[in-house]
Amino acid sequence: MPLATLALCLLVPSLPIQPSRAPAPTGLEILQQMRTRYDGKWYRTATFVQKTTKGDGSVETWYEALEIPSKLRIDIAPLDSGKAIFFRADSIYVMEGGKIKNSGPFVHPLLILGFDVYLRDPAETARRLSAEGYDMNTVSETTWRGKPVWVVGAQAGDSTRKQFWIEKDRLLFVRSTEVTAKGRFVETIFDGYQKLGGGWIETLVDFNIDGVSKQKEEYSSPRADVKLPEELFDPARFIKAEWIGISR
Repeated sequence: MPLATLALCLLVPSLPIQPSRAPAPTGLEILQQMRTRYDGKWYRTATFVQKTTKGDGSVETWYEALEIPSKLRIDIAPLDSGKAIFFRADSIYVMEGGKIKNSGPFVHPLLILGFDVYLRDPAETARRLSAEGYDMNTVSETTWRGKPVWVVGAQAGDSTRKQFWIEKDRLLFVRSTEVTAKGRFVETIFDGYQKLGGGWIETLVDFNIDGVSKQKEEYSSPRADVKLPEELFDPARFIKAEWIGISR
């Protein structure tokens, strides 16, 4: 090696080798992680009492029974009114006096992200979320409440695209956002997680529009793996929710 070249090499500082950073997982891979983490552990049924505070300040008590996947019954106090809401088989049923007042198709993304994901096949969960407008191939990273999260559906800092946020550590859904056709910014927050059975349950849900809370839900008396009859989730039958007497 010529002396001039050798001298030049000696003057150039050696640079540390930077380890290559693993690429972000796809949305499907994150769903697979969620399913695997709690495989055989997550509860299949749950009940809880909910204090529901509306944007106008009014407060209601809701009694909720859940069967995974995608079955949710909400009985609204006073119970003798027969007011209830059923979510079942991608449909919603609104009840009054124990009778169906109206019904229609409705996929409940919060049931999918907060509960179904831990028991349903990840590919099916991804298909359903894609159908709801989430780009499962776009994933970025940020922090939420001081903890690292995956953002599925948008690049970091992009608040215009429909997205859901998954806490990396516990693999729990914590936030979703979207912008409506009318330009309203809609945000849902799952917070106050506590252990329930072999899984978790949020104890605070906040629905915000343009930064203003429109409905806040506070859970109490959660119970896991409660024995619930199949008919409980059949709006055509509207049987009494016997579990409520235990929780009151």
